[in-house]
Amino acid sequence: MRILVIENMAKTELGQVGTALREAKAEIEVRRAYLGEAVPEAPDGYDALVVLGGEQSALDDAAYPYLPDLAALMRAFGDSDRSVLGICLGSQLLARAYGAANLLGAAKEFGWCQVHVRGEGAADPVLSSVGESFPIFQWHGDTFTLPEGAVHLAENTVTTHQAFRVGRAAYGTQFHFEADTHLVEDWNRAFPETINRLDPTWLARYREHAARHGREADAAGLALARAWVATIGGRNGAAATAGPVLEDVDG
Repeated sequence: MRILVIENMAKTELGQVGTALREAKAEIEVRRAYLGEAVPEAPDGYDALVVLGGEQSALDDAAYPYLPDLAALMRAFGDSDRSVLGICLGSQLLARAYGAANLLGAAKEFGWCQVHVRGEGAADPVLSSVGESFPIFQWHGDTFTLPEGAVHLAENTVTTHQAFRVGRAAYGTQFHFEADTHLVEDWNRAFPETINRLDPTWLARYREHAARHGREADAAGLALARAWVATIGGRNGAAATAGPVLEDVDG
C-alpha cells in the first residue's frame, strides 16, 4: 500500500500512525507542504492520505496558500473511497473540505485529556478499538461544526467534535493519537516557550502527568492507529498490496 502524508509544520511526525503503517509494510511518501513542497492534485497512485497537525488555522490561506488545495485533495480521497486520516489541523481541514464551519479559538485543550466514545463510535471500525473512554494528548485552540452526513464518533466537555467519519473511512480526530509519550517529550524539548504560555506548570509536572496518563494514552493511540490502517485498501472491496517501506519522516 502507498500512503501520502502531508506535514503542515516542522517537528510533526507520524508517531504511532507510523508504527502501524510500518507493521503493514506500507510505502510512505511525505510532502512538507509548509516548506512549499507540492500537494498532489489528485489521489491517483495512493491508497490513503494522512494530514498532520500544525500551528496555523484551517482558514489561514493567506499565509499558507496551499490549504484550499489540501482540503480539496482530502475530499477527493474521501469521495474516491480511499482511507483518509486528518489529525488536529488535519481534522479541521477535513471538516472544511466537506462544507463544515471552522470555529477559531473556540475550544482550547492542552495535555492528556479524557475523550468519550459515542454510541456511533462504539459501532465504528476504528473508534471501537478503545472502549468507552480513554486519555489522549490534545493541543488545539480551534474546532469545527460537524459536516453534513458525517458520523459523530467521540466527544468531551471542551470539544464536542473530537472525532468523526465521512463515508467509509475518511476520519478526523481533533486529538493527537499519533503522539505517544516519546513524541510528547520531543515536543516538550522543541516548543518550551509555547508550552509555558499554554500551561506554565506543564514542564515542571510533566513526569507526574506522564505517570498518570502516558501508558494508557499510548495504548489507546496505537490501537486507533492499527484500526485505521486496517481500513486501507477496503474501497470497492479491493485489497491493497503491500510494498517495501520507503519512509521519509522527520526525526
